[in-house]
Amino acid sequence: MNSFGQKLKFSTFGESHGTALGCILDGVPAGLEINEEFIQNELDRRKPGKSEFETARKEEDKVEILSGVFEGKSTGTPIAMVIYNTNQKSKDYSNIKDVFRPGHADFTYFHKYGLRDYRGGGRSSARETAARVAAGAIAKLMLRELGIEVFSGISEVAGIQANKFDYGYVDQSIIYALDSDVEQKQKDAILEAKNRHDSVGGVSRVVIKNAPIGLGQPMYYKLDGVLADAMMGINAVKGVEIGDGCLSAKTTGSQNNDQIRANGFESNHAGGILGGISNGDDIVLNVYFKPTPSIFQEQHTITTTNEEVDFSLKGRHDPCVAIRGTIVCEAMAALVVADMVLLNMGSKMDGVIKYYK
Repeated sequence: MNSFGQKLKFSTFGESHGTALGCILDGVPAGLEINEEFIQNELDRRKPGKSEFETARKEEDKVEILSGVFEGKSTGTPIAMVIYNTNQKSKDYSNIKDVFRPGHADFTYFHKYGLRDYRGGGRSSARETAARVAAGAIAKLMLRELGIEVFSGISEVAGIQANKFDYGYVDQSIIYALDSDVEQKQKDAILEAKNRHDSVGGVSRVVIKNAPIGLGQPMYYKLDGVLADAMMGINAVKGVEIGDGCLSAKTTGSQNNDQIRANGFESNHAGGILGGISNGDDIVLNVYFKPTPSIFQEQHTITTTNEEVDFSLKGRHDPCVAIRGTIVCEAMAALVVADMVLLNMGSKMDGVIKYYK
């Protein structure tokens, strides 16, 4: 499927080396002020080619709103946005036309569909996430009206972990680091891998602040389940934790329970979600990105006719995909929460009566 969400639903289209990428966002309430400068700024945070820690592919990622906005406000109809590709180098991929790249979706796409767009991975390329960031920017504008904010940053690179989480520092860091004390070590690890024609993984930490109590459905559309689904749908993500995540399995109930007082919870091991429903505390996620599979070392693989070959990749690729990936995590988190906000409006009869009377 190429769509996500229930009340606030978005669909994306386009390929890495096609004419354009874009999205259609349906369900945005009429009257939301659409700040195009903010949307563009979100895309600028994700766009490639800003530093040596990212792919050298330079795309301006200029967003154009095609519909759903009139005189600066949403009309309640679908909002369509497009981002044109301007810096494709499809010839860089001619040597893999009939070769499967290890760690990529080439193998599975080919066997599922019987063909594949080998130019940069086509639809499976992380280039598609630009459209998600555009949609997520509008979701953020919705959430701002309610005082809900979404932040993220890089907490770990190549096993080098942050010891503090300073979201105010993130946009001062070229790698969106949360901890200035370990930022240089993380940078060094990325460049060392890059110089070896290799790559490294990383972890994005996402926090949603001021979400109200009650977001999420009790069984099959739980807030944590949908957040995990959204994050796992991002290219290169291999794991998601809510709150303490895997650490919870190593503790006791007395250690893991978030005890409660009149002014709130005494801790937040649950990551702001209980029973699939937000509890009013900060919602915290850790999102784990694998090393970028596009590396420039000779590797073993097979061709589309099952012939064993050794090959070397060409092209322009991120040495640590988590850096730009953290912006996509923010966007997807915002889209999930905005969807849950709209779904929750009809959860109580008095709310329905208040609206219609």
